[in-house]
Amino acid sequence: MKNDFISTGRSVSDLKAHLVLTTKYRRKLFDAEMLQSLTSTVVDLCGKWNCKVVEFNGEADHIHLLFQYYPQLELPKFVSNLKSVSSRKLRTEFKPQIDKVYWGKPVLWNSSYFIASCGGVTISVLKKYIEQQDSPD
Repeated sequence: MKNDFISTGRSVSDLKAHLVLTTKYRRKLFDAEMLQSLTSTVVDLCGKWNCKVVEFNGEADHIHLLFQYYPQLELPKFVSNLKSVSSRKLRTEFKPQIDKVYWGKPVLWNSSYFIASCGGVTISVLKKYIEQQDSPD
């Protein structure tokens, strides 16, 4: 079984998060070309933040990003940067399409987001493993 552990000088970890970003007002905005552009932006940005994209996809009004990160990553700062950089790039690259949907206002993302930690095993499996440890008497 392949492990996904990453290490630094002081830690070994396997932290993954599932991030969902929605468009402002859940407007159906994205097409295949925009999602392709978003993919390259997200991959580049994750590289700059020392993260690894595990999976990325989206629909017309939202995106899903599954990524692996180091314990030092400040998730709120990363998400904020991801939203601002991707918004700026898309609004430059696809200005006419976005202006039609948002009447020329400089918006793209909803101000909120969803993020959840996730791992390779379920909580019940992990709980059972911990319960079965051979505790000293």
